[in-house]
Amino acid sequence: MPVTRIATLLRDGQPGTTINARGWVRTRRDSKNGFSFIELNDGSCMKNLQIVVENSVPGYEDSIRSVTTGASISVDGVLKESPGKGQRIELHATTLLVLGAADPQTYPLQKKGHTFEFLRDIAHLRPRTNTFGAVARVRNRISWSIHSFFQNRGFLYLNTPIITTSDCEGAGEMFQVTTLDLAMLARKQIESIDWKQDFFGKPASLTVSGQLEAETYATAIGDCYTFGPTFRAENSNTTRHLAEFWMVEPEMPFYDLEDNMALAESFIRTMVSDVLEHCAEDMEFFSQRIDQGVMARLETIRSKDFIRLPYTEAIEIIRNSGRKFDYAVEWGSDLQTEHERFLTEEHFGQPVILFNYPRTLKPFYMRCNEDGKTVRAMDVLVPGVGEIIGGSQREERLDVLVQRMGECHLNPDDYWWYTDLRKYGTVPHSGFGLGLERAVLLITGMTNIRDVIPFPRTPGHADF
Repeated sequence: MPVTRIATLLRDGQPGTTINARGWVRTRRDSKNGFSFIELNDGSCMKNLQIVVENSVPGYEDSIRSVTTGASISVDGVLKESPGKGQRIELHATTLLVLGAADPQTYPLQKKGHTFEFLRDIAHLRPRTNTFGAVARVRNRISWSIHSFFQNRGFLYLNTPIITTSDCEGAGEMFQVTTLDLAMLARKQIESIDWKQDFFGKPASLTVSGQLEAETYATAIGDCYTFGPTFRAENSNTTRHLAEFWMVEPEMPFYDLEDNMALAESFIRTMVSDVLEHCAEDMEFFSQRIDQGVMARLETIRSKDFIRLPYTEAIEIIRNSGRKFDYAVEWGSDLQTEHERFLTEEHFGQPVILFNYPRTLKPFYMRCNEDGKTVRAMDVLVPGVGEIIGGSQREERLDVLVQRMGECHLNPDDYWWYTDLRKYGTVPHSGFGLGLERAVLLITGMTNIRDVIPFPRTPGHADF
């Protein structure tokens, strides 16, 4: 008999239908009248399917003792209308098979509240909780929305390399990849490494961004996007940073900064709308149990225009606000999350796109403005999170690009293939990056980025 997911049964199942359901036991309650109630969940939705098992079911006495929280079971039975409040149907079992027992003395997920800190230590089991099941479903929907958004606009999905020899951001915070015997080098106290002996013949690292490679395709085949894992060896133990995270990065030829901002705004709106439409049950959970203000923020993002605000004006607004911040700001300093949230949540009460940042704050590839002081960069700020997208119009002029590389202490010869794009058919082009985990934080109202990725990688933590 084919297995039917519980989400489908609860939505479409009709009384009198014979079905098979499989999943993991949330609870079991025994009646004095010779039958048991089992709450079964298979991860397809938040709600459980109630199963009624009478003692006339074959093997009831032997098997029911193994039906404990965490055990996996397979049940054949008939759907019936449920007299219970808040549930339309229930499954009356005709056969019950315990697929995998769970020792109630050691199984860590019992029917009680657990802290997120505790659940991070059992990341292999936390998807079985309501919160992390909901996070997984929302994350899945956001990923679907990302691909759908760009595919519907004719973008080409591009797979850029995870191993690279270029530092896109120029910050040097990269994980090194090598096949050299590091223990042997340490024993011999070798101070200077001969990289020609390494696998690639030169230093290589895990990528911090697929942007530079995406530009090569954007300037050949048109609009494209990359969506995959990226890595930052940044020693930050905060609620907003991960060493490994997922990024979506579109690149578009013939786009200026205004085009870029318009696409980013439409992109955020679409993601939010998709989740609100297709993950209503999970979003209700987040609104009730995690963040009671999350739905109002998402409606603001979906319904209100994103304000365009030059960086210089943003600095003036913050300095003249009369507010005391933990970090003071002046022209030329980077905005902190507290400043970004002040702008979006208090001053404007809606999303803001900041643009034209000081060139000293931004990487070499961003197009310089004629004032000589700023670049055509943009950051999309949203209530509840702050910055969620960073992007820019790219520098298409070869001479200016080389000059900027020098300012950032980069050798143009190391980026020869990138500068070639400016020699042969250069065009204005733009792009941006969105961290998937930041989007999940925004939409769910979760507060720690370690709780919106299946297996977080942070300093000192690479378990599972």
